[in-house]
Amino acid sequence: MTTMQTPPDSLIAVKQVHKSFPLPDGKGEFNVLRDINMTVRAGEVVALLGRSGSGKSTLLRIMAGLIPPSQGRVFSNGKPLYGANKNVAMVFQSFALLPWLTVQENVELGLEAQGMPRDERRHRALKAIDLVGLDGFESAYPKELSGGMKQRVGFARAFVLEPQVLLMDEPFSALDVLTSENLRGEIDDLWNAGTFPSKSILIVTHNIEEGVFLADRVIILGSNPGQVRGEVVIDLPRSHDRTSDRFKALVDYIYTIMTNPEVEVTASAPAIVSKTPTETPVPRSPYAKALPHARVGGISGLLELIIDQPDGKDDIPRLAERIQLEVDDLLPILDSVVLLGFAEVSQGDVQLTEIGQDFATTTILRSKDLFRQQALQNVPMLSSIVQTLQEKRSRSMRADFFLDLLDEYYPHEEAERQFATVVDWGRYAELFEYDASEDRLYLPELVAAAVTEEP
Repeated sequence: MTTMQTPPDSLIAVKQVHKSFPLPDGKGEFNVLRDINMTVRAGEVVALLGRSGSGKSTLLRIMAGLIPPSQGRVFSNGKPLYGANKNVAMVFQSFALLPWLTVQENVELGLEAQGMPRDERRHRALKAIDLVGLDGFESAYPKELSGGMKQRVGFARAFVLEPQVLLMDEPFSALDVLTSENLRGEIDDLWNAGTFPSKSILIVTHNIEEGVFLADRVIILGSNPGQVRGEVVIDLPRSHDRTSDRFKALVDYIYTIMTNPEVEVTASAPAIVSKTPTETPVPRSPYAKALPHARVGGISGLLELIIDQPDGKDDIPRLAERIQLEVDDLLPILDSVVLLGFAEVSQGDVQLTEIGQDFATTTILRSKDLFRQQALQNVPMLSSIVQTLQEKRSRSMRADFFLDLLDEYYPHEEAERQFATVVDWGRYAELFEYDASEDRLYLPELVAAAVTEEP
């Protein structure tokens, strides 16, 4: 059988993997992953970090053999992977327990599928249940358990298989803050004590601090399509001390990378990150440039929080902690304020521009004028919709027309999200109105006249 030349401690290797899915009605393909190369080695914890749309979960499922790549290969122990990867187990974001089975029966499920004798699987299941701190709950049913306890069952169900690599897909995100912190710490303790029942861990997360806390390496994916931008080595002794200056510097550095797609990723976080602007090619259509999914209320609220800081400047990790937002929720809002020209992001900080400070402190009516001005200047999709409406004698157009244009570039669900975002922005700026009952956009005469007078 063909093997791949990989380091002797390589457990999973991904070589030039691409993944795409067909768009509706045969309109082409939506590229999720492009030219992914990465390796998971024995004795390490690897975190996959990336924004929404970077294909983190898709890549994890390809490595597990649950879905095939469109191009490229996955290797397990140096051998090409065909079908499900028997050397891994997965812990999902949702608990995915069978409600009619007890805790022990849920944990034994994978072993039973392998045909393991009853006594042996019972012994291994009880050992795994004890390892996750659920001793005494073997006969309980899922409905009797809290969310944290259900996820512990999920971990036990993976542990009992004794996989070479444990794959975790945002395993703490469905839990409350205190429960996730407790469970995250226990997983870290098991790993540091050498009692973890797998040789390696690969965790998909959207929580930057979680990645730095748990991982030895953080691999950062870019978006649309997902590609490996680089990796950051977490050069801290275990367990990783969150209060250390180096921990904070690593978190700051990764926030800088995540908020600046053009920043080059280096393996070791430097003390200072230099932002090197690059020319962004103009997309072939105003609808090909995706809008960040942020509502105007979130944009306004963020600017009002930042304006209260000295010089209208805030540290992004501290801001995220203060407002209790995960990176997947905060970054689209940051992208929006940057896109609209209300703020600039550099070296892990966000600073309001002069017009951003004006927007954050002025009256409601003037803030609408400023938003309209900036949106027409900086958001091609919005100005294209307005122009289309102006060219129509009726000053109106069915929403399906714009959804069809978006369908050319995105899966239908994402096209609908793009449309919802552009409608939210357009309504706030009073550029157009949307009648949901008629599913129609229209441009009233007063609005049309105002837009025509915009500089």
